[in-house]
Amino acid sequence: TNLRRIVRYNSVLPTRSLLQRSLVCDGKYQLAAGNITHERNISTSNKRTSHQAQILAKYGGRHTVTLMTGDGVGPELLSHVQEIFRYAGAPIDFEVVEINSSTNTPEDMHNALLSVRRNGVALKGNIETKFDDPAFKSMNLALRTSLDLFASIVKCKSIPGLNLRHNDIDCVLIRENTEGEYRQLEHESASGVVESLKIITARNSKKIAKFAFEYAVENNRKKVTAIHKANIMKLGDGLFLECCREVSKGYPDIEFNDLIIDNASMQMVSRPSQFDILCMPNLYGNILSNIAAGLIGGAGVVAGMNIGDTYAVFESGTRNSGRTMKGKNIANPTGMLLASCDMLDHLGHVDHAKLIRDSVLSVLSDKQIRTPDIGGSASTMDVIKAIIDDIKPKTLAWNSKQHGSYLQ
Repeated sequence: TNLRRIVRYNSVLPTRSLLQRSLVCDGKYQLAAGNITHERNISTSNKRTSHQAQILAKYGGRHTVTLMTGDGVGPELLSHVQEIFRYAGAPIDFEVVEINSSTNTPEDMHNALLSVRRNGVALKGNIETKFDDPAFKSMNLALRTSLDLFASIVKCKSIPGLNLRHNDIDCVLIRENTEGEYRQLEHESASGVVESLKIITARNSKKIAKFAFEYAVENNRKKVTAIHKANIMKLGDGLFLECCREVSKGYPDIEFNDLIIDNASMQMVSRPSQFDILCMPNLYGNILSNIAAGLIGGAGVVAGMNIGDTYAVFESGTRNSGRTMKGKNIANPTGMLLASCDMLDHLGHVDHAKLIRDSVLSVLSDKQIRTPDIGGSASTMDVIKAIIDDIKPKTLAWNSKQHGSYLQ
């Protein structure tokens, strides 16, 4: 159908296409290139299930990834990702699914879900939700709940060279992604009286807490802070806090504390360097992620990921469609490009992820080629061209070295 098509690129430059990927029995991916062998844990935070590993195993070292276009600047930013992947020789084939707020039918959602379930991983533009139409259900939320993407991860770190109030931010915001206020369980019990249900379960609270602590262990983080409002919502948030405390006992080497959401919001603005990993219910995580994103440069520079036991979806960190910037060539591509690098890491293509990420940050920090949202005057295309120009010599040098090793 028109909703799905495979977009395949032949690399512009010689690439590491000779890398052979094999899933080895100890739960690691092994990359073999001549005499060079690299091993990588097949996890973003927790180890994936064998079912997920099986989904992500592809022939010839290449992966097919679902690309969901979204609204606003999503389609144009994702087209730039594809172009940069081509120059970097990233071994990814994209299955494009055109889905946005105007294609809000059960068939559209079915096609999108079918593609992600087939490929295991997706890169996604934000899909707008019409908040003034009670009958319009969030497609972003439907994707997260249908695929059980229980963990949202937003990494916020100060970018060198940007004119920021704080230059020492380095925190990871982890939010439970499937329940809380986002279950969309609302009804009007009487005229002018609406009841909205907030769902907190011990199972999902313990799951996200364990995810946060495992992330801390695997990424050499020192502290986990649980965010709540248990002083008022004593049962719901009280349960979440109690689950976090219980899970923390299994990680004695990781410091644990908790903060009430209103205090945490103030602390995030005034002294964000105190935070390492924050573990939160759904709504609080959304609020604090956006505050943290604003502190390091805004919606254009932050990447986000949604992780489940089986599937993973990568997108910009603030889930802002950028509708007002559509077609103006001023949207900041940094956040989407960093999300695509996180996706490459997730798939085990760590060298390609590092190559692209280093070039993106070099253009942003060292060469100071920036879009207007972060104080620059460059267009989107100016930034993309600068990144490609930075990638080209690195890729040539990389492949010269690799081809030399094959000939020895």
